[in-house]
Amino acid sequence: MAKDGKTLVVFFSHAGDNYAVGDIKVGNTKIMADYITEFAGAEQFEIVTHKYDGMAYNPLIKLAKEEARKGELPEYEGDVDLSKYDTVFIGGPIWWGTYPQVMFTFFKKHANDLKGKTVIPFTTHEGSGLASCVEDVKAAFPGANVQKGFSIYGHDVRTGKEKVEKWLRGLGF
Repeated sequence: MAKDGKTLVVFFSHAGDNYAVGDIKVGNTKIMADYITEFAGAEQFEIVTHKYDGMAYNPLIKLAKEEARKGELPEYEGDVDLSKYDTVFIGGPIWWGTYPQVMFTFFKKHANDLKGKTVIPFTTHEGSGLASCVEDVKAAFPGANVQKGFSIYGHDVRTGKEKVEKWLRGLGF
């Protein structure tokens, strides 16, 4: 798929209090993004917001639901030039049926930057699979070649490196 082109992994991950895995120092999606980065020889851009830092799980999901309901677009730090990449993986946890709202801030800012590029969604979850992420990425990036994507349970990600690598081999990496 992108063996001859440059690949980027864009992701948001939440460390701290998480469902099913407790208080973690490294978020589930970060671990998966690291697997992809290593296996595909990709670069990374982590979407970082401090809005959710230190929040316990229950208040966090309440805030996430409210953000989704209101269509809020939280700010994030830094940015990346997507023009240098042929393939872009886009990943995050599932919060209320899709990516966290901060991902949609990134999508809005870069809506026209992925035309003609291969975009591959991925998620970590505790029962939602890909939820509506593939459809949301297709809507956010018209003209991109959006692939089916991949999801893994957050509680399985620390032992799931082989599953991720099998998926990547299936994509041609």
